[in-house]
Amino acid sequence: MTDLDDLHARLVERLDTTDTIRAAFADHPRHHYIPDLIWPDVQGLPVPRKQNPQRWVECVYSDGFVVTQANDGGSGLVNTPSSSSSAPQVMADMIEAANVSPGVRVLEIGTGTGWNAAILDSLVGPTGSVTSLEIDPGVASRARKLLAGTRVDVVHGTQPPPGTVFDVVIATCAVRRLPLPWLDCLDEGSTLVAPWAPYTEGGPTPIAALRKTGRASASGPVVRDAMFMRDRTQRQGGPSFPGVGQEPEREGTFPLGSDDLLGRDLLTRLVLACPGIHVAMGGRPWKDGRARLVAVGDSQSWAWIWPDGSVTGSGRTTALEAFTAAYAALDGAAWPPLDAFSLDVDSQCGVCVVRSGAGSWEHRA
Repeated sequence: MTDLDDLHARLVERLDTTDTIRAAFADHPRHHYIPDLIWPDVQGLPVPRKQNPQRWVECVYSDGFVVTQANDGGSGLVNTPSSSSSAPQVMADMIEAANVSPGVRVLEIGTGTGWNAAILDSLVGPTGSVTSLEIDPGVASRARKLLAGTRVDVVHGTQPPPGTVFDVVIATCAVRRLPLPWLDCLDEGSTLVAPWAPYTEGGPTPIAALRKTGRASASGPVVRDAMFMRDRTQRQGGPSFPGVGQEPEREGTFPLGSDDLLGRDLLTRLVLACPGIHVAMGGRPWKDGRARLVAVGDSQSWAWIWPDGSVTGSGRTTALEAFTAAYAALDGAAWPPLDAFSLDVDSQCGVCVVRSGAGSWEHRA
């Protein structure tokens, strides 16, 4: 029989974080919070714990995220994640960036399984508080039951309770435009840790640790890369993979092939430096197998960068030119690490200015 407590202890040991945060994780075994039905694959049936316990355990005690609801609780040809348990290291990094400590009042956006809220409750202690908002009524109800022995207040909805003030906001969903109510419930100088989404759908969602600098403004560093689901209130759909179904009209080359761009972890930095350009990655037939490629596109053009650095594309060259200029700027600055980037956010205007030693770039939601 699998010793789940032992697997949880090993997961906690693998976390690269403070002893205090590690102890809070140790207090709350992950398997107590993951539902019996999970969606580990993009297509196909979910995995029920009773019928496939080994696969369920492997997913729960991996280091990755676990999808706990797909398609908002409905069905579909593709299992689009709509609720999940975040990757443990990402959770720990966000909690550390927020400086959650005894006595702190925390607002969590996105309760999900309740695991993160339980860990936050251990960290803030009896003199602090954790309020967790969950948009999905079924998910909120389940989490409320699991958190009954804690001080966490699970609220079904999208807005902080009227009149509440918090020291920290932690969002477990990505936003393209920072919601004003999140800032309204913070005092100036307080912290908001959230994944920021350069696109309406898809792509990386790097996490920023922002400090409120005005009624509708905040700024702070990017603390790590991530890939989060969008806040349901900001779902708009998004462009398909650039160039799909279109015949290429031109050829060229790029300084690096797609395997190097992805293998050297350069893509998120390029996305930050390319406002108005949609950057995606995927696999297409390539010689004897399948290969990763990077696609870039805007309303006028698209280009595919292949593993050997060759480029095929169509339309005007604006997307590829912008992508190439961003590459040149970052390469000329010796590729500043992701945590050397920062965001200046104006929630009222929907503007986010990305800054690094390589330059600054204005994104508009």
